[in-house]
Formats: sequence, structure tokens, C-alpha cells
Amino acid sequence: MPKHWKPHPRSWVFHVPNPSRCQGEALPPPWSSLMSKKIERVQAGEKVFDWLLLLLSIGVLVEAYRIDGGLRLNSAGSFPVGLALVMLASSLAILASHRYKRRDERIHSALHEFQVFLHDHFRPHIVVFSIAAVIYLAAIVWASFYVSTFLFLAAMFIYLRQGRVISSLVITAVALAIIYVLFTVVFRVYLP
Repeated sequence: MPKHWKPHPRSWVFHVPNPSRCQGEALPPPWSSLMSKKIERVQAGEKVFDWLLLLLSIGVLVEAYRIDGGLRLNSAGSFPVGLALVMLASSLAILASHRYKRRDERIHSALHEFQVFLHDHFRPHIVVFSIAAVIYLAAIVWASFYVSTFLFLAAMFIYLRQGRVISSLVITAVALAIIYVLFTVVFRVYLP
């Protein structure tokens, strides 16, 4: 700390006798630490998501434990139990790191936070893609993998690329050809 900085006797405020001498020098520790502190904010719905992640981690741990019904290192359930423990530890660490964060001061109630969450995370392209993905998963059961994948990829490329039909169909055909060569020819994996 520079020699001309003198602490005020009754507080942490520093008295600067000649400000012109202090140009270009760093602020003393109390000022620099107070000026750098800022309140961290969580996004709308983030704390609720943290708790849901913790519940999911506990559920995964319970299901992983039920694979063998015991904790043996060489059992089939040891790897899933280990992954579930990592998930549980991670979700607890996330919860601990968010405990002092506050929500945005522009959000006034839980209902308003829910509305902000819906606006931020359920935009039209996300909703359309999610619905198409569910339909695609259902279509794999009664249509072949290649037909349903072609229709899904073509529809999504056309939608997300805002109507570029020809290039979207070419991209879809190339992607499907790569999938066919890798899984059917090279690895000889049966695709439904």
C-alpha cells in the first residue's frame, strides 16, 4: 500500500491527503474488494431446476442400486451406482453454489418467474423441435429407422433453415448415407 494512504480512525474509509499523487495507483484493499463484489443472479427457474436435478440424481441412484441389490465392486450395478453418485455429488455442489445467488430484481413473484422461464426456454423453434422429436421416436417403431430418420431430418432442416428445401434434402441424404455406411456396412449394427 502506498505510504500516503492513511486509514480513517473510525472506519474502513481511507483518507487521501493529495489525490493528484494517487493517479495510476491501485485502490487500497477495502475499496477494491468492495467495488469488485457483485451480487450474482440466477436465471428464472434455475433454483427449481437445481432441486429437480437433485431428485433425479436420487432416483437414478435408487434405480442403479436395484440392478444388483448390493454394492459389490465387480457387479453389473457398480458402474451405474458410481455414475449416480457422481450425479448426486454434482447436484449437491450446484445447489451449494447457488444458495447465495438471488433471482433478478425485475422478477416480482413466482408466477412472474414462471412466465419468464416459459418465455426464455420454450421458444417456438424449441417447441417444434421437441414435438417433432417425440413423433420421430414414435415413428421408428412402425416405420423403418432410415425412413423415419430421413423424414425427421428433412423436416427439421427445412424448418430450421427457413424453407431451403433442396439444400436441406441434400444434407439429409448425405447424413443418412454416412449413418448407413458407418452402422450397417462398417460396424454391422442392426438398426430397426
